[in-house]
Amino acid sequence: MSDAPSNGTNGLTYAQSGVDIDAGNALVQRIKPLVKATARAGADSDIGGFGGLFDLKGAGFKDPILVAANDGVGTKLKIAIDTKQHRTVGIDLVAMCVNDLIVQGAEPLFFLDYFACGALDVDTATDVVAGIADGCKMSGSALIGGETAEMPGMYAKDDYDLAGFSVGAVERGEILPRKDVAEGDVLLGLASSGVHSNGYSLVRKIVELSGLAWDDAAPFADGQSLGQALITPTRIYVKPLLAALKETSGIKALAHITGGGLPENLPRVLPENTSAKIDLSAIDAPAVFKWLAKTGGVAEAEMLRTFNCGVGMVVVVSAEEADKVTEVLTREGETVFRIGAIAAPGDKPVLFDGSLGLSA
Repeated sequence: MSDAPSNGTNGLTYAQSGVDIDAGNALVQRIKPLVKATARAGADSDIGGFGGLFDLKGAGFKDPILVAANDGVGTKLKIAIDTKQHRTVGIDLVAMCVNDLIVQGAEPLFFLDYFACGALDVDTATDVVAGIADGCKMSGSALIGGETAEMPGMYAKDDYDLAGFSVGAVERGEILPRKDVAEGDVLLGLASSGVHSNGYSLVRKIVELSGLAWDDAAPFADGQSLGQALITPTRIYVKPLLAALKETSGIKALAHITGGGLPENLPRVLPENTSAKIDLSAIDAPAVFKWLAKTGGVAEAEMLRTFNCGVGMVVVVSAEEADKVTEVLTREGETVFRIGAIAAPGDKPVLFDGSLGLSA
C-alpha cells in the first residue's frame, strides 16, 4: 500500500490554501524589464537568483564605507489601497531609505524590496514595483532583488505592506556629519513635496473628521482629488545633494526631516554644545499643511513634531559657502529656504522664532 497523498478530491494544493505560485512567477516576468532599467555601474540588475551582486570597485570607489538603511511607507499605504493608486508608493519606499543614506554623505548603490500581501494581484504588485523602479532611477540605485510574500490569513485580501532596504557607500574621509559644525553655520531648508511618508495616521483621522471622501476635490490642490493630493510621493534629494557635495566644500551635515519633524530630526546631526535657531516665517509651508492644521484643529507645535511642514531636508553649511551651495541646489531643481543658523546652546536643541502661518 502506498503512503503517497491522494490526488483525488481530498488532495489539497498550495493554491487552495491561498498561495498562487503561478501568479508569483508571472509577476517576476512582468517586472524584469522594470528592474533592468535601473542598471548602473557596479550592478547589471538581473533578477531571479538567490541574491543580488554589486561590484564596489566597478562603481568607482577606492576606500568605501558601506551605509545601510531600511524603512517602510507607513499608513500612507492605506490611502493607496483604498484609492487603488499603487504606482507612486514605491517612490515613497525608495525615498525613505535613500534620503537616509545621503545624509551621511553616502551615494545610494542598490535597493531591495519586500512586498507582503494577503492575495497576490499581479497588476497591483507590478504597479508598486514600477514605482520602486522609478524611485531607484531617481536616486541612481540599482534594484537588484526583492521578496514577494503571499500570506493569506495574515493580511486581508486586498491589503499589502512594503519594506525597503538600501545600501550606499561613501569614501572614508567624506562621512557626514562633519565634526566642525559650529555656531554661525547656516541652515538651508529644502522644500518638501507635501506630507511625504510620515504622520498619515493623523492625516487619515483628519480626513475622517472632515467628512470628505477620497474622490472629492482636494480643498488645497486645484484639479486633484483628495486621494490624489495626499498620495503625492516623497521627494528624493539624492542627486542634487550629491552634486552640491561634489562641487562645493561647505556642507557639514544633512538632516532628513521625517517623523518627529524638525524638533526631533535636526538634533541628531548637531554637536551637544550647540542648538539650531530656526525662523519659521522663512518656510513656505505647502497648502496641505494649512488644511490639515485648520481642519483638525492641530496646534503649530504639534504640526512641527508630526510633519515636515514644508522642509524635507536641512543642509548645515558654512556661512561663506551658503550662497554657492544654494546656487547648486537651485540649479539642480531644489527650492531652498534660508531658515536659520547654528547657535549657542539653549533651553532646547531646536529654537523657533516666528510662525509657519498655518492658521492664516
